Amino acid sequence: MTLSSGPSSKNRPRLLRAAPLTWRLRVALAVLALLAVATIGVTNRALTHQFAEADRNRAALRLALYSGNLMSELRRNAVVPQLLANDATLIGALNSGDFSQSSQRLISFVEEIGSASLMLLDMDGRTMASTDRNRLGGLHRNDGYFVDALRSNNTVFRAISREGPGFVFAYSRKIEFQNQAIGVIVVEVDLQKFEFAWAGIADAVLVSDSEGTIILSTENRWRGLNEAEALRRAPADRAIDRAIQLTSDWAVLPPDAYLGREGVMRTETRVPFRGWRIVSFSTYSGVRERVNTVLALEIMGFAILAALLFYGLSRKTALRMALFQRESANLRELNMRLQREIAERERMQQSLAVAEQSLAQSSKLAALGEMSAAVSHELNQPLAAMKTYLAGARLLLQRSRSEEAMVAFLRIDDLIERMGAITKQLKSYARKGADELHPVDMAAAVTSSISMMEPQLKSRRVQMNCMLPEDPVVVLGDRMRLEQVIINLLRNALDATRNVATPTIDMILASGETVSLTVRDNGDGVEDLSALFEPFYTTKQPGDGVGLGLAISSGIVTDHGGRLRARNGEQGGAVFEMQLPLLEADADVSSRAPFVASSSTQPTAAK
Repeated sequence: MTLSSGPSSKNRPRLLRAAPLTWRLRVALAVLALLAVATIGVTNRALTHQFAEADRNRAALRLALYSGNLMSELRRNAVVPQLLANDATLIGALNSGDFSQSSQRLISFVEEIGSASLMLLDMDGRTMASTDRNRLGGLHRNDGYFVDALRSNNTVFRAISREGPGFVFAYSRKIEFQNQAIGVIVVEVDLQKFEFAWAGIADAVLVSDSEGTIILSTENRWRGLNEAEALRRAPADRAIDRAIQLTSDWAVLPPDAYLGREGVMRTETRVPFRGWRIVSFSTYSGVRERVNTVLALEIMGFAILAALLFYGLSRKTALRMALFQRESANLRELNMRLQREIAERERMQQSLAVAEQSLAQSSKLAALGEMSAAVSHELNQPLAAMKTYLAGARLLLQRSRSEEAMVAFLRIDDLIERMGAITKQLKSYARKGADELHPVDMAAAVTSSISMMEPQLKSRRVQMNCMLPEDPVVVLGDRMRLEQVIINLLRNALDATRNVATPTIDMILASGETVSLTVRDNGDGVEDLSALFEPFYTTKQPGDGVGLGLAISSGIVTDHGGRLRARNGEQGGAVFEMQLPLLEADADVSSRAPFVASSSTQPTAAK
């Protein structure tokens, strides 16, 4: 470009900005633009077709692999019913009616076979043995796999829709003894595991039966529908917009179907089992990303050429410098604004520190109030028991039964020691970890706790069912604190059954990997389980309790490395379960305390 010498150097940048492009620069830009459009169009069409065909081939190979996996799982489980139908132990259990070892035998089989579950049904369709103990006693007389098995002499297969999403795939075969059917063995096949494996590879995969019903799918909403109904779940008003967008961008690849909000390619193959078909839907996003990568490189190359062309043909360096200066000024202004915001945040942090100190002081005051309420709550139970024993001792002394009165006084002495231990525990709450732990026989702790609550149980005429194991169940802990938890659970059960005509409390102590103590009542249950263990939450009338018993009990169980849970029972009432770590059998365990109670509270040993 040619500049006149008339204007001063101050106005020169403005004149450069306003100078028109020369015809050579215009021609060069036009040629470059035409070349870029032609190159990108040809590359787009060729690469799109090539990558799409490659994706189709990979999808077909994947479906062949998926089909083989399905057939392998089905064939592996198909021979299981025939083998189990000839098992002498299962036949003997059906003939004798003794199924005590049948479930354990099925569990040993399922671990070797890898099936989802095994069930042994009698002629009434009732589950007499199962690898899932929650299904024991269930009736299946109307289920297809039970009815078809009794009608056939061979192994039958059924895919049955169950409640909620999903199907049950089961092989079944009747069990005969002396040419008479005596039961049915059912083997459920776990095909749902393939859905999780498929979900991480393809966008969507479905398997349909011979009638076209989708029985397996990575999309939960598709199960139970046919393919056309499943694909119609996309809103129709948006399908037209997606079709226009897809056609404008990928005219060479019309969509096979619509899934979600974009077109997908559909690949189908046959599963050689009862007319099943497997279909996969893969979006063009993978093709688009790879094509766009190549196109981006081409566009970048043309952009570089254009930049070089502009740089060689234009002399607008002054305009660029002005732009840089303008950006520098903006950055300086932004920096000043940022410094002001930092100063404001520092002031806010100082105010927050003052507020935190005030909150800490308030928390200390709240803790003092909670501790006072806890002392009152924990001492109420021993005081009530002492009152009952004193009344009984007075009557015994009046009747010259001094020996029995002495037993009552000894129990009062134990309660006084317990009250001292409770106050000692409450004092030590602020310094957790100082308590000395010893091996504790949980059966002895349970019997001792029931003995302490015996007057309340007798006065209320509560039916107390207690099941204790014959062998010692030992945990490492503080026996006084654990008995405190058990007494709290018993007291809550008593309060829950206050309005019940025949109050019943069940206590079950069991051991396995952990020690589990379950307390169940037949009351009205718990309305708000989420707030049950929060301090001061109670459903009792004012004066009957402050709502700290369960909160303190939960803290004690947590300190012992366990957990305390609550739920509502299926037959009504509330169920509390305390789980504690089991101590090794060679630990020093004190002998169990004797337990004396009436017939309504006598515990029974679990066999």
